[in-house]
Amino acid sequence: MTRARATRISPGRLKLELDRLGGMGATELSAHWRRAFGRAAPPGLSPALLRRALACRLQEQVLGALDRETARALDRMAGEGGPVIPLPELLGRKPGTLLVREWQGAMHSVMALETGYAWSGRTYRNLSEVAQAITGTKWNGPRFFGLRAKAGSKTDAKAPA
Repeated sequence: MTRARATRISPGRLKLELDRLGGMGATELSAHWRRAFGRAAPPGLSPALLRRALACRLQEQVLGALDRETARALDRMAGEGGPVIPLPELLGRKPGTLLVREWQGAMHSVMALETGYAWSGRTYRNLSEVAQAITGTKWNGPRFFGLRAKAGSKTDAKAPA
C-alpha cells in the first residue's frame, strides 16, 4: 500500500489551494487524490465530489480536525437542547452528503456516493461495511453514524403530523 505524502500548506495559502481545486479537471483531481490519500480515487466519484473531499482534506490538514474534547463538548451541548427533531429518511444517502463520526479519538469522514460510500480512499456498498472497516467489528451502519436511534429511544419517535 502506498502511503500518502504529507504536504504542508500554510494557512495563508489555503484559499489559493482551494481555488486551485476549483479549476482542476477530472484527471488533475484524480492525480491530486492519489497524492493526498496515497491511492487511486474511488471509482464513480464525480469531479464535484472529488473537489469537496479534497477541500475537506486540505482544510483538515491546515486547520486541524476537531479534537476529542471539542467533539464531546458539542455532543453535550446538542444533548441539552430542546425537543429531538427526527432525521429525514434519506439523510446520509444523498450523494455528496458528508457523514462524520469520532471513533477512539479519531475523526472519520464518509462521503455518500450515487452507489455506496467513500471512506479512506475506498468505496463501500453500505454504511455497515464502513462502520466495520473503522471499528473492526460488525455494526449497524446507520446507527453507528447517528442516522438511526436504538429501538424505543426518544429519537425513534415520529414527528407529530
